[in-house]
Amino acid sequence: MSRTRSVAGSGQGIHRRSVLAATGAVALSAGAGYALRPSDSQAATAKESTKAAVAASSRQAPAAPLAPYTKGTTVASVATPRAGSGYRRLGDGPGWQRVVRSELAAPKSGRAGRRTALAAFVQLTDLHIIDAQHPLRLEYLRSSDVHAWRPHEALTVQGAIALVERINALRGAPVTGAPLHFAMTTGDNTDNNAKSELEWFLKIMSGGRITPNTGDPRQYEGVQNSGLKLYWQPDASVRDTDKQAGFPHLDGFLKAAIREVQSPGLNLPWYSTVGNHDSLPMGCYASHGDSYLTELAVGGKKLMNVSAAEAQRLQTLIKKARDPEGVRYHDFLKSHARAMRSVTPDESRAPFTPTDYIKAHLDPAYRGIGPAGHGYSSANLDAGTQYYAFRISDDVIGISLDTTDAGGHYEGSLGAGQLKWLDRTLRENKDSYAVIFSHHTSKTMTNTRRDPARPYERRHTGQEVLALLGGHRNVLAWVNGHIHKNVITPHATSAGGSFWEISTASHVDYPQLARVIELTDNKDGTISLFTTLVESSAPHRTDFSDLSQTGLAALYRELSLNAPGASTTLGGDPEDRNTELVLKKG
Repeated sequence: MSRTRSVAGSGQGIHRRSVLAATGAVALSAGAGYALRPSDSQAATAKESTKAAVAASSRQAPAAPLAPYTKGTTVASVATPRAGSGYRRLGDGPGWQRVVRSELAAPKSGRAGRRTALAAFVQLTDLHIIDAQHPLRLEYLRSSDVHAWRPHEALTVQGAIALVERINALRGAPVTGAPLHFAMTTGDNTDNNAKSELEWFLKIMSGGRITPNTGDPRQYEGVQNSGLKLYWQPDASVRDTDKQAGFPHLDGFLKAAIREVQSPGLNLPWYSTVGNHDSLPMGCYASHGDSYLTELAVGGKKLMNVSAAEAQRLQTLIKKARDPEGVRYHDFLKSHARAMRSVTPDESRAPFTPTDYIKAHLDPAYRGIGPAGHGYSSANLDAGTQYYAFRISDDVIGISLDTTDAGGHYEGSLGAGQLKWLDRTLRENKDSYAVIFSHHTSKTMTNTRRDPARPYERRHTGQEVLALLGGHRNVLAWVNGHIHKNVITPHATSAGGSFWEISTASHVDYPQLARVIELTDNKDGTISLFTTLVESSAPHRTDFSDLSQTGLAALYRELSLNAPGASTTLGGDPEDRNTELVLKKG
């Protein structure tokens, strides 16, 4: 584990595209991801495939690191609410200081001058790209829970593009200045499990023109021009509940929200991890086989309002996992058929299956910078899996898990086959450091319903995954999302292993962040992981008259700050934001 380069005394002036081309990014893009079948009978073949794929996808460490680069990060500045009550405007605020965390190892003096860079990458999570006009959306739950619908949901595409633009503008890692190796999305890339959302997500990441509109190509059709006071009606004179709370009247907002936009695509390789909203309709229902729900998704009827009591009953069923297959949801919608409003049908709103998800990632139209499949391969299609491993750098391997439970509900778990594969992959790469990626956190992996496709396979909880990871001294970090909150947790086990669990806030709820993670060898028996949060490129200050793509991205952030019922703690504490996480070498 010594093929690294010192970050001391580095110079500026190297653009990432040049560095990637010079250090083998083309080879990485061409053959990075691989997947293995989970069955024991194929273990020998899997073992051989593991070794071959990791070696084939190797790339060299950066030859000439840049100087530390904090411009555009939350170290430099953070959007901050301005003084006042009611609807709050945002402005420029001071940056967040870096906190050194020593729960797993004591930091030693002089390490800044000794350390060498192992890898640097960006984590994006919970983008929740939303088809805001989709007939199966649960907006009407707002009757009992004000945060069940967010006033900014029509702007997820514009907001995500601005995040891509911010990542593209990072000319080096914030602490080491090393070029960023790749970006990883850790799930809930889509929201309704709709094909329209999947297409938009892939174009956002890989580049292209996007029209964030389904149904009538000429106009928006949904809750925001319904006349219902339950929802913010930005273009109308209706005195809705959000306007009463200070939300603005914005002529032309909905027309602008569905206007074509352009994404440059990420200018570095990117990988994809699956979340529950990418696997299950509404993120919670194992209902792909329900023809009525599929017909409703693409059809011409949409439910927009129910009583508070009915909304509460449905929400309770979801939260308590009493309807994982969506049978009672099916009956609920049928019983409200007469209350549904007419909308324009659209086949692009159909739900996508796990197979559809992988095939879309493998589509050459969405390759972008690469790699082909963005981690997924034909092996995943053959095996019916959504997990894989890939080589990050000479000294580091990445492992992307599928923690979704195909049996339904929004919490997760791992199947026995995947857990065995994880253990085997870590053992076979014991001479490399390992970073684990998943959607769910260790605490939210409590759903052990059987996978309908593997009814005899046991499911394993997050605590069991923690125990397994703790037995491998090469594991440095478990990076995930799902909870929409910045939380960093140290894990030390009796087996001697120690690692950091890094959970990052979403890009749909305020404060809308992504995270840069740097791995360094301090050359004193310790490793440091540096975490640095970044916002989108949208300006902190909004202009209600600016409905351009950039103006809408700024509104996306400010509206999320003001969303009624929104949590004020999702940014986490200082020790969960910009950090240096120290641990002993394994």
